[in-house]
Amino acid sequence: MSNPLLKVENLTKHYPVATGFLKTTGPVVRAVEDVSFSVAAGETLCIVGESGCGKSTVARLLMRIVEPTGGRVLIEGTDIASLDARALRAWRRRMQMVFQDPYSSLNPRLTAGQIITEPVENFERLSRKQRQALAADLLQKVGMRPEMMHRFPSELSGGQRQRLGIARALALEPSLIIADEAVSALDVSVQAQILNLLLDLQQQMGIAFVFISHDLNVVQHIGHRVAVMYLGRVVELATCEALFAKPVHPYTEALIMAAPVPDPTRRRSEAPVEGEVPSPINPPSGCTFHPRCPLAIERCRVEVPPFASLVDGRVVACHVRAPVSDMQAQRAMATDSSLSPLA
Repeated sequence: MSNPLLKVENLTKHYPVATGFLKTTGPVVRAVEDVSFSVAAGETLCIVGESGCGKSTVARLLMRIVEPTGGRVLIEGTDIASLDARALRAWRRRMQMVFQDPYSSLNPRLTAGQIITEPVENFERLSRKQRQALAADLLQKVGMRPEMMHRFPSELSGGQRQRLGIARALALEPSLIIADEAVSALDVSVQAQILNLLLDLQQQMGIAFVFISHDLNVVQHIGHRVAVMYLGRVVELATCEALFAKPVHPYTEALIMAAPVPDPTRRRSEAPVEGEVPSPINPPSGCTFHPRCPLAIERCRVEVPPFASLVDGRVVACHVRAPVSDMQAQRAMATDSSLSPLA
């Protein structure tokens, strides 16, 4: 990818922990650590991992809802992580977010039409006729009747609320939408409708998605590429087809093996991983997955695994499955190909 729409370089977020009576700064929560990836226009990158791995924090960092501790977030080559509030405002139109809870993310005192047009009115003045036309058009795009613009969120179903959230995100005609667990609160049948809606909108409008989910079935349906996170770090990045056909990192393999199979006659062996996710306040040395990894060797306990670009184009950080020399690691991190879409 020569000119990606979104490029994330070494993104890091630490939260200081106040301790003692005087609330002095003590240890830090390492929520996101040295995360890098890129997204092309019209592409969907899915981010997966266990609860607490830093997926939602990455989403908020991309939107500048929270400030990064380090790293860069480049939209079309501009580092928005370094922009002041006034300069960032102009870039807000280029990226929008769909939140996990389709009710609490909507203002209950505004009608559906007002919710959709409010983002636009932050940038330009609209007449009443223009507001109604915009709301009607976007409601139709997300599969809702135009007359629903007069309803309040409490008068809508869960699926309709999430469609409304998507319509609001589309109002500013963004190039990139961050979807944080956008279907996890919905029934399975409604999930399918929303996923198909996102795919249709992407095809029609060329929107890029960063889609965050813990549901691998959803990821397999909607994603082009998948970034697997563990304890704040990306451990594997591959095309959706390659990842599910042959996972390389032991953690990726464990996630896929642990996923429910919608076939009562088909059985899977237990995931080859035990124990709990370590605390991000005091993560293990070396590879953070080594205390739970059945393949761990001594090197895993003392040395953070660098990214290795494999022959199929995927990127993996594992001493055992993807061993890499120091020179190869430097080359992989220095070239864009290690973090670009796979062929």
